[in-house]
Amino acid sequence: MALHAINVFLATTILPSVIADIGGTELYAWATTVFVFASVLGSTIASAVLGARGPRASYRMAALILGIGTVICALAPTMPVLLIGRLVQGIGGGLLFALCYSMIRISFHEALWPRAMALVSAMWGVATLVGPAIGGVFAELNAWRWSFWILIPIVILFGTWGASRLPAGAYDGTASRIPWVSVGLLAVAVLVISAASISSLLSINVAGLVVAMLLLFAWLNHERKATRRLLPAAAFGPNPRLRLVYLTMSLLVIASTVEVFVPYFGQRLQGLGPLAAGYLGAVMAAGWTAGSILCSGIENRRLLIVAIAPAFSALGLMVLIFTGPVHSGGALAIGGIAIGLLLLGWGVGMAWPHLTTMVLQFVPDEDQGLAGSSVTTVQLTATAFGSAIAGAITNVAGFADTNSIVGVQTAAQWLFGIFTLAALIALATAILTARSTRH
Repeated sequence: MALHAINVFLATTILPSVIADIGGTELYAWATTVFVFASVLGSTIASAVLGARGPRASYRMAALILGIGTVICALAPTMPVLLIGRLVQGIGGGLLFALCYSMIRISFHEALWPRAMALVSAMWGVATLVGPAIGGVFAELNAWRWSFWILIPIVILFGTWGASRLPAGAYDGTASRIPWVSVGLLAVAVLVISAASISSLLSINVAGLVVAMLLLFAWLNHERKATRRLLPAAAFGPNPRLRLVYLTMSLLVIASTVEVFVPYFGQRLQGLGPLAAGYLGAVMAAGWTAGSILCSGIENRRLLIVAIAPAFSALGLMVLIFTGPVHSGGALAIGGIAIGLLLLGWGVGMAWPHLTTMVLQFVPDEDQGLAGSSVTTVQLTATAFGSAIAGAITNVAGFADTNSIVGVQTAAQWLFGIFTLAALIALATAILTARSTRH
């Protein structure tokens, strides 16, 4: 999980330097969107790979793919080539991501699931320290490519000695065939909205969103009828509680994708260097980690925590509406942004271990393999949609005009404002989730 998360924060930290060096401002959000889109693909094959190859070989395969993508990124002469590298990185990272959740279900007793989920979230906390540090230091030295090269020894160490600590051989309990129709519909939906988000024309972005939503509904309709799915059958049953859990998770993740642009805003509006701007962007993940660890053990108040958690995220985004667009390098503005991001992450983090545990609890034994991987599918798909929507909002608002501070301010204001609505809707669905579960 740390390898996957470090790649996320490293990329968001160095992206302003990458854009300044090789161009491609209009593709800024795609560096994250392509990575997350590919991570969705990687996560969907995790169950089949684990069943066929076992934990040790599966982790080594994921490390190899991640390493190849990292080399491509380090050598990239243009933004499109960098995006190819991010695509390959994402497949390896998504495979690692899903394997983590599958191993929690396989390795631990149910009573330990919330704490295990919290420890997985803690790796995002490790990434908030390591990712921006690696990216920021090399960006400050005008050597952003070395932030990718330095990951290669870590990947090699993980794929050799680290993976050797895991069991060898196949694990038959997770074996499954890949549902290619579902994967295809989901992939095309993400690609459509991502492609439309590049344009600065509102009409193209709206058309892309409409087509992507239609494809998303087609995917869900296929899932409901199919025998090979990405989501458990319980998600389409008469009891709505699992659907509400997935919807709450999706909305919280979408609200959190504003962090993709925080390092850029930090450099352009607050006058921060790459290292400081990278750490500012990582504050949200720090809040997510703290919320997960501190609230994961409160099982007797699980429904209350789930119901109120999105309120913290909504409050954080409201703070960002007023502090994020400010063109000032003052401590007050930067401190306000940090507080907003911390609240945003705290709200997601305090609910996350309980929401993921509820997914595993609401699914019967025969679908437990899908339950673990479905968390990854929902999270990464929501991240891809959120990143693409964020890119569309900022491009339409004038973000791509690199010579205009006003355009960047307007983009920040619209971004934080619209994503506040996602957090408020998440609050409503979280309350409904708690009520449906209680009854």
